[in-house]
Amino acid sequence: MRYLTAGETHGPQLTAIIEGFPSNITIDFEAMNHQLHRRQKGHGRGRRMQIEKDTASIVGGVRHGRTTGAPIALVVENNDWKHWTSIMNIEEQPDTVEGKRRVNRPRPGHADLSGGLKYNQRDLRNILERSSARETTMRVACGAVARQLLEEFGIKLASHVVRIGEVEAKAPELPIDELIRITEESPVRVVDAEAEAAMVAAIDAAKADGDTLGGIVEVIVEGAPVGLGSHVQWDRKLDGRIAQAVLSIQAFKGCEIGIGFEAAKLRGSKVHDAIHFDENSGFHRATNRAGGFEGGMTTGEPIVVRGVMKPISTLYKPLQSVDIDTKEPFTAQVERSDTCAVPAAGVIMENVVAWEVAQAFMEKFGGDSLEEIRRNYESYLKQVESY
Repeated sequence: MRYLTAGETHGPQLTAIIEGFPSNITIDFEAMNHQLHRRQKGHGRGRRMQIEKDTASIVGGVRHGRTTGAPIALVVENNDWKHWTSIMNIEEQPDTVEGKRRVNRPRPGHADLSGGLKYNQRDLRNILERSSARETTMRVACGAVARQLLEEFGIKLASHVVRIGEVEAKAPELPIDELIRITEESPVRVVDAEAEAAMVAAIDAAKADGDTLGGIVEVIVEGAPVGLGSHVQWDRKLDGRIAQAVLSIQAFKGCEIGIGFEAAKLRGSKVHDAIHFDENSGFHRATNRAGGFEGGMTTGEPIVVRGVMKPISTLYKPLQSVDIDTKEPFTAQVERSDTCAVPAAGVIMENVVAWEVAQAFMEKFGGDSLEEIRRNYESYLKQVESY
């Protein structure tokens, strides 16, 4: 499976094409759009989330509620487009609007200057419109479709916030369904009520200062069978592919799996997971410090991935920049933005990870229809059980 996305943050719509998705999977449209709604929530989001009420329409690859095996085409319309039609119009515009909302002062921390130099663009809006995190809308939509494949085989995903700024939440020890229930009710996606209050206060303080906050989010995947991914080539290692996907999310600067960087200061006996066997559980681990991976392959234990999101680059008290026309110093231009998007980033990361797991699942049990995949999957489980 693969997908491509297209569209700009203030353009008419965002689009994605999913190729290689199997036939005969019933699409739950409400569940798909629920993921888009989750992405827009969280304390610290900006006014754009009040304008956009994201809903994905499927315009190809699904008939009578079921996938056909053809490419799936998804569209999310941008409600804000009506305010940007003259600025972002695809057709050639008269001179009267040529310079309107032109961006010539690159913002530190964004793609503006590097992209302008690379693509030889004198209006940096041509860079920021595509590099915007608005693009993650379609990655969530694609992940929401992939989740429906995973759910057919009992695979679930959840996320929670580990840290916002200086505030760290206690690690939750809950069944995944309970974790989902509680975090969905929290404005910062945590179980720890004390940390929740401190995080909300920290976000409000940063907003008052014209500043922003980053943090750490964790995604958990339960139900993935042993053997997704491969050890035989570097680019087939599923943990590596997940890490690459996480770091491709706008503003993400780090990724760790299992205990991650903590392993650097521990002895091996405190890092690796002993292997056990009994008739009821088969091969299993008493601990899961490896985060569900050994040798680039899933172990059958829950997948645990954390991502680090830097503070949002757009500051309402902007840093110094340089005008690309005059080369004179100025304070950077300000585009509408969030104070903290860490809770929403957890939702984005969930769906990005869901896609990577679904892609590896299709590589392992590949077929053109749900029925064919299920036969392959059940045959493999029998092989594992009889090992």
